[in-house]
Amino acid sequence: MRHVIIGNGPAGVIAAETLRKHAPSDDILLIGDEPQPPYSRMSIPQLLSGQLHEAGTYLRREKDYFSRLRIAQKTGRADHVSGRTRTVKMDDGSAIEFDRLLIATGASPRAPAIPGIELPGVHACWTLDDARAIMQLAKPRSRVVLIGAGFIGCIVMEALAARGVHLAVVEKRDRMLPNMMGRAAGEMVGLWCERKGIRVYTSARVTGIGCTHDSTSPRSVRLSNGEQLQADLIVYSVGSEPNIGFLKGCGIKCLRGVVVDASMQTSMPGVYAAGDCAETFDPETGRSIISGVQPNAADQAYCAALNMAGKHAFQRSARQIDVLDTMGLISSSFGQWQGVRGGQWVEFSDSCNFRYLRLEFRRDVLIGCNAIGLTEHSGILRALIRQQVRLGEWKDKLLHNPLALKEAYSECVQQQYTRQASAFYVPRAYHAGAAAHLA
Repeated sequence: MRHVIIGNGPAGVIAAETLRKHAPSDDILLIGDEPQPPYSRMSIPQLLSGQLHEAGTYLRREKDYFSRLRIAQKTGRADHVSGRTRTVKMDDGSAIEFDRLLIATGASPRAPAIPGIELPGVHACWTLDDARAIMQLAKPRSRVVLIGAGFIGCIVMEALAARGVHLAVVEKRDRMLPNMMGRAAGEMVGLWCERKGIRVYTSARVTGIGCTHDSTSPRSVRLSNGEQLQADLIVYSVGSEPNIGFLKGCGIKCLRGVVVDASMQTSMPGVYAAGDCAETFDPETGRSIISGVQPNAADQAYCAALNMAGKHAFQRSARQIDVLDTMGLISSSFGQWQGVRGGQWVEFSDSCNFRYLRLEFRRDVLIGCNAIGLTEHSGILRALIRQQVRLGEWKDKLLHNPLALKEAYSECVQQQYTRQASAFYVPRAYHAGAAAHLA
């Protein structure tokens, strides 16, 4: 059996290792499109901040690691996948045959549609090449403008601040972390960053970037609010797009990403996908999602590889968990933090001490939350949401006092375990299945 993996990031590497463990005699080829050894993009901010050397970003440190596992490697880009001939056509014109294929091509940074975005000194922060270019310009006391204050943007922001630069952050939405936090929470994070010496511009867009004389001169950054900033370096982090263009016309179903089922198989038999390019159905929200976080990529790759090796594995759901340390302020977002129609919510805010909590309920179940500076509740919040614990009368108590989470967890979880241990306990899922069977 010949297994081909397109993409040598965390998902590709974990899949290759899993295949070798469960298919010891099969051929495995791992394809990457950069000349460096497989590395973690999530380590790039640590490289920028000086916490790591470049070799510290590598996913596996031993030089002969992949050869010892008999995992072959190739550098190049895939141009097309053929289900009829079971081949991957490469950009050098070669064709690679496969029996099982994993698409783990990840995503690429989205470049904002701003005049001047292509000028020298304007960079994404995505690859090791990007990091090298940024480190050349992000010297102490240099002026840096960061476009985008989402989850990745805030991680990049902290890494740039650690280099001693004068930093301004521009976010077009009305708050920082708009895809992770509600308005009150996002504004609190913004206030924290300002107290750390970072200029924060929200509800503002960059309308243009100029460069006056040559590539080494300062860049001017024009904002929609009329202000103009001077910058020695501009970094953008405004989202990403799955790398799936090479799949056009091959018959594999794609929406925003590569559509997969619970086994991570695509619409083409024997072809799987995992990581930032894979679009999965989330039963908790009832919609398809791309969950671009490394823990999910690892889970998906492991599941896909087991199925490629002839096992039977399924993904239950994507973990909708974001935890972020922004220069010492811990913020977290679990589950359906935006709430649902007809649901209830409660909010606690202590802006002086940078503590915040918002709980979202569907009937008597906690379905999502935002939290800032309340790390002692993180485990409880995660467990209540993931286990869909029925809170009963404790829902009303939490609406009155959202910080009574420990007491609610202790009592409700104990009651749930006792109920499930009963000989007369019938899971809720059974009722739905029985009704469908009788219909």
